[in-house]
Amino acid sequence: MTTQQPMRCCPLTQCMMLAVMMASLTLRSVAQADELLPEIDIHHKLNSNVRVYFQAKQTREGGLPVTAEIGPSIEIYSKRLNRLVDMIAFDKDDSKTQLLVFSAGYRYLPYPDAPSTNRFEPYVTLNAGTKRRILLSDRNRADLDWQSGKFNWHYRNRVTLERPFRLRNYHLSPYASAEFWYTSQYEKWSTTSIFAGCLFPLGKHFDFAPYYEHQKNTGKKPNERLNQLGLVLKAWF
Repeated sequence: MTTQQPMRCCPLTQCMMLAVMMASLTLRSVAQADELLPEIDIHHKLNSNVRVYFQAKQTREGGLPVTAEIGPSIEIYSKRLNRLVDMIAFDKDDSKTQLLVFSAGYRYLPYPDAPSTNRFEPYVTLNAGTKRRILLSDRNRADLDWQSGKFNWHYRNRVTLERPFRLRNYHLSPYASAEFWYTSQYEKWSTTSIFAGCLFPLGKHFDFAPYYEHQKNTGKKPNERLNQLGLVLKAWF
């Protein structure tokens, strides 16, 4: 009597199965989403401690209408942690290996039926790792907005948990996060966003990072709930 050996899939087959599963989930999310939000981020490292990037995306957040968001940012690193280097050894984003990341950027947001917004966007991110190889990131961000001479600001705190996985020779990183907004216009915590997504490397210079976002806006009545699907292409040079 012979014992049947469990069937093993080659790495290519496993990746194809993963791609089919993600395509199925993406199509299902598109059918349920209120908005589809494309985005492209182009990163360029100037030296070991400084990186610049350009972002162009479609966004709808904080109870505002759908708009484009376009502009550059600069990131400055403080201290690399060897523990985080080992944890995300195959991730192209080396800012995740830093204890602290300081950033400042400019964004232009044009609205079809309202004056455009000019935004200054500073933030600081704290990174830490756990024994279970989970990356914990805490981002504290300010949006300083000028629109037709009027000034408003938002404080945004986003906490992210990310766990890298290895599938034979392929590496991917699912994550979940929550973001909370305080808005000066409404003088209260007005927006809560819950995210779930995954980072898929595409060769040496690109990543594909789809995500699902559930957003609740309570700034003005009636309250607004949004289900959004983001499709992000990241380029690294």
